[in-house]
Amino acid sequence: MAPNQHVRLAVDIGGTFTDVVLETEAGRMTRKVLTTPSRPEEGVLGGMRLILSDARMHMSDIDVFVHGTTLATNAIIERRGARTALIATEGFRDIIEIGTESRYDQYDLSIEKPRPLVQRALRFTLPERVDVHGKVRLPLDEAAVAALVPKLKAAGVESVAIAFLHSYANAEHERRTGALLKAAMPELGITLSSEVCPEVREYERTSTAIANAYVQPLMAGYLARMAEGLAQEQFRGAIYLVTSGGGLTSIETAQRFPVRLVESGPAGGAIFAALTAAQLGESKVLSFDMGGTTAKICLIEKFEPQSSRVFEVDRAARFLKGSGLPVRIPVIEMVEIGAGGGSIARIDALKRVTVGPESASSEPGPACYGRGGTHPAVTDADVVLGMIDPVAFAGGTIPLDPDLSRKALLADIGEPLGLDAETAAYAVHEMVCENMASAARVHAVERGAVVGDHTLIAFGGAAPLHAARVAEKIGVKRVIVPPNAGVGSAVGFLAAPVSYELVRSRHVRLDAFDGALVSDLLAEMELEARALVEPGARGEPVIARRGAFMRYVGQGHEITVTLPSGVLGEQDIPALRSSFEADYAALFARPIPGAAIEILSWSVLVTTQPPKPAVAPRVASSAPPEASGSRVFHDGKAGASIMIPLYRRETMIPGASIAGPAIIAEDETSTFVSMSFDAHIDAIGCIVMDRKILDRKAA
Repeated sequence: MAPNQHVRLAVDIGGTFTDVVLETEAGRMTRKVLTTPSRPEEGVLGGMRLILSDARMHMSDIDVFVHGTTLATNAIIERRGARTALIATEGFRDIIEIGTESRYDQYDLSIEKPRPLVQRALRFTLPERVDVHGKVRLPLDEAAVAALVPKLKAAGVESVAIAFLHSYANAEHERRTGALLKAAMPELGITLSSEVCPEVREYERTSTAIANAYVQPLMAGYLARMAEGLAQEQFRGAIYLVTSGGGLTSIETAQRFPVRLVESGPAGGAIFAALTAAQLGESKVLSFDMGGTTAKICLIEKFEPQSSRVFEVDRAARFLKGSGLPVRIPVIEMVEIGAGGGSIARIDALKRVTVGPESASSEPGPACYGRGGTHPAVTDADVVLGMIDPVAFAGGTIPLDPDLSRKALLADIGEPLGLDAETAAYAVHEMVCENMASAARVHAVERGAVVGDHTLIAFGGAAPLHAARVAEKIGVKRVIVPPNAGVGSAVGFLAAPVSYELVRSRHVRLDAFDGALVSDLLAEMELEARALVEPGARGEPVIARRGAFMRYVGQGHEITVTLPSGVLGEQDIPALRSSFEADYAALFARPIPGAAIEILSWSVLVTTQPPKPAVAPRVASSAPPEASGSRVFHDGKAGASIMIPLYRRETMIPGASIAGPAIIAEDETSTFVSMSFDAHIDAIGCIVMDRKILDRKAA
């Protein structure tokens, strides 16, 4: 952010809680309020009023408002988007159901594929054809476009995705179709695949365009209501939305391309974890973000989160690639599962305890909220185990009723299995921790990493309660809970750069490299990205990073290689080959000597550069602080209840150390230090849990 922007506020809308963070020259303040699913802006504005009242400030005092939301993701998962139609090239009506003709589980005869966002009756085709080089083979039939208008009106279509074959090479037919439909139906939302995802692979491009069209009216309405509400409160500052790639963009860009917001909240969490890793000099990190509805796990190497070009929404199978709806956008790569504080526990047909992915959300919420929920959630289990103080939950703003938790656990888990409430709670806690440990193992294997070599950084309202047990299961020896962990994603928003990434397909073989053509393409892309970034940067310097998506000729997938700055030419070919083969060897152990290389797509990222944090100094260990109380904790391994000390985080100074088991409570969350760990407070206020020496030998 620019130097004169001193008052900044960030809001993260989750499935259960809306987190609010206010940052001023005097310091940082935080608030957690329940999300209002029917009108999310009401929860946002209410939380903003509360925190500004705490700070004795007004909405007009805010210079920058940064916002992330799961609204787009939830709309896709819950199928609450607009009535959407697809217009494709003649002969390609069913591309979104044919897909790549692969099966995510080839041995399952009753496989369930993700339900398309557009039903077959609303898929239309037009006579037109452009070849792979962008040459028009069959002109667009404009009379056929006009004939579609009454059909779209009769079907009550609110939004249209236009995805023609090879439109990434020549988008004229898509643009003309969009213009004709807009003239006939001014209120119709229109998404062009050549704008949202100008890349090869028509299935992924079409799926991305449909997803954008599906959520565009919803997001446009929400963002408009949010802007209107802020204006009524006399807000005069700048508004930014967090994208799935971890950058900030304007409301106008977000309204055009809302599909880029599908992972905005989790992206903020990854930025928060990367920032903490840089402050502590931890070069190998596994971030663990567990909120009220989901848990997210992301690998962070050398202080940078892993990134990807494809994300799957609404997977039919939890850990299986290909079981969701592909969205081809710049995204921070992570695995996300339905395992949050609100995830509902139940008994399946085989009498096994299962947790999630269904969530109690904020309405009605876990049973202990006393808002009408009758089924036990993970939060209910943690309350019965003694890990959560029912009086101080969420800073005392949401009193919890342990009796309701016990009643729900006994009814749904305990009585069917012949267990008491505490043992049922332990079973739920163990299962949700195992779900997250399994996700961490799978994610690390897919990225070629050894999960036990990483430090776990835990944040989100529920992660600090479960991090120690997850670490025990996956062999991690150090766990870090940063300050403000309960609102970590919102804190991460404030550290995000203003940025935008463009990717375009243009096939070039390395042995026939046309430096002038490529340089012109990259320059055009950079100008377009700068036009979206520089107004938001407000005078702050921006840089451009360029990349090429390369592969050996005929292979199915590409590797991203960083490009040098300046005009490219034949002199860059050896360096490009060398960079590609080095990255290829890192992934597959060896390159293929002398094999031809091709480049399918090119990327340009234009971004501001937030300052890198200084590495925190080490602090000397000091005597344990005085406990502020104690809690009865049910130790499931021992099958008995024990008394463990309770500490308040704000009273623990840097260097203070304690031995597990213990609970460290704060307004936003609580951290459980298990028997396997000792904990201390470091120089920047992080809770650092290190595995006990004897426990390491036993492991």
